Amino acid sequence: MGIGGCIVLIVVGAILTFASDWELESVNLDLVGLIMMAVGGIGLAVYTSIYKRRRSTGAAIPVVDDHRRDVI
Repeated sequence: MGIGGCIVLIVVGAILTFASDWELESVNLDLVGLIMMAVGGIGLAVYTSIYKRRRSTGAAIPVVDDHRRDVI
């Protein structure tokens, strides 16, 4: 799940929690929306921590060109 999926979960959860007035007998949509927002927030935090770790791997690996071009 990338950044887009996490943001979609947060947005759909907020819509279910704050903007809908549907009532179902067996499902509490406010709780479902809160759970979706929490999962989206946790997913966003995990994704950014992994992305940060991937970008800060240390010094760049030097490129060595072993092919000599001056010899015919």
